Amino acid sequence: MEKKLIFGIEDKPQFGKLIIFAFQQLLAIMAATIAVPAIVGNGMSASAALFGAGVGTIVYQLFTKFRSPVFLGSSFAFIGSMSAAFAGAASASLGYLGIILGAIFAGLIYVIIALIVKLVGTNWIDKIMPPVVIGPTVALIGLSLAGAAINDVFSYGPKETFGTSAYFIMDTSLWISFICAIVTFFVVILCSTFGKKMSKLIPFIIGILAGYAVGLIFTGIGYATGNDALKVIDFAPFVALTENGIGLSTFLSIPEFSFLNAIDGLKSVDGPYVATVAVAYIPVAMVVFAEHLADHKNLSTIIDRDLLKDPGLSRTLLGDGVGSIAGAIFGGCPNTTYGESVGCIAITRNASIATITTTAIFALLISFLSPFVAFLDSIPGCVMGGVCITLYGFIAVSGLKMIQQIDLNDNANLFTVSAILIPGIGGMAINIGEVYITTIACALILGIIVNALLHKKKD
Repeated sequence: MEKKLIFGIEDKPQFGKLIIFAFQQLLAIMAATIAVPAIVGNGMSASAALFGAGVGTIVYQLFTKFRSPVFLGSSFAFIGSMSAAFAGAASASLGYLGIILGAIFAGLIYVIIALIVKLVGTNWIDKIMPPVVIGPTVALIGLSLAGAAINDVFSYGPKETFGTSAYFIMDTSLWISFICAIVTFFVVILCSTFGKKMSKLIPFIIGILAGYAVGLIFTGIGYATGNDALKVIDFAPFVALTENGIGLSTFLSIPEFSFLNAIDGLKSVDGPYVATVAVAYIPVAMVVFAEHLADHKNLSTIIDRDLLKDPGLSRTLLGDGVGSIAGAIFGGCPNTTYGESVGCIAITRNASIATITTTAIFALLISFLSPFVAFLDSIPGCVMGGVCITLYGFIAVSGLKMIQQIDLNDNANLFTVSAILIPGIGGMAINIGEVYITTIACALILGIIVNALLHKKKD
């Protein structure tokens, strides 16, 4: 991977280019950010989650003094915790209060760790998670998302299972889905590799528009011939804007912020419920801390600047923790650093803080714009799948590049890497009561233990 950046952290692209670059970043993080509230359900708002991501990112930038090109979005790691907050609540309003309290608990863990780092430094972290642990973990973050990308590629059509494996039956709808995805994929990689000037800097926008255009053609043919299998694009989000007539809400709408839904929950909150929420969130926060490290170390290799030293791990943790709390107050979802954003920076070689900050502002504004939210909702999953192959691939390759620097002829290193990759790719995950330890977390914990054990024996 070429490390030379087209736009460095301090660089500010011209205004017109800045708007386009920020829009591209927004597209990169959009699907995952709004997917979390959709999965959790209970009336959670996708537009509020988008607003919360914008707030969280701006808070993060303030704490890091605008020196770390990181975007915060809805965290998948807390889905189980959020569901537990609703399941243990006597009412929906108490559930919303619970997810805000949970985000506060999780954010405070980051604040506490940040204070420890400030007092004693980061040497202990380097010993616990050296490159032999961080490298395969970063690779695993990308590899673990591979299945999600391919499921998006084949968004439309039947899927069968054979034993423990799933396979797709290539009927008409799946062929259409595949064509849209592969067009998007090739346009992205061709623009990124051979593009000139702007096309090289905005491969995702061009790729998504190309895939969307192909989807429109198939959808038009589908309506003309009455063939539902060709209708790739769902126009329901646009129809919903006018189902009650054309009015102000057709163009502008206020997101359903979590704190507004949580107010009534204050009347019924009690100690046992708060304890339930704390147990559901705090252990997950300890695990996500490791992902915070992995993402920042990965981004550091891409931009050739150690973010754990400048602006410093204590600042990035404070920004992530407080930003997550702020984001959850509005959107309900605790935030985390986004691999999709890191991948976008790696491919476009644009690490401009101005771009990230503008993206956050876009997220705030767009959450109020009904037509734009409808357009984003209408982008076919197969088109985003074509984009995600490249994004997740770059994350995986970044981790593999770290592994390249490790002496794998040393069995201590070989078994440490193996202990992370195989359980991670195999899907090892553990439920302990209300606490769900993700695949990446399980693999990382196992890798830390194996590394500490084997290297201690060697010493």
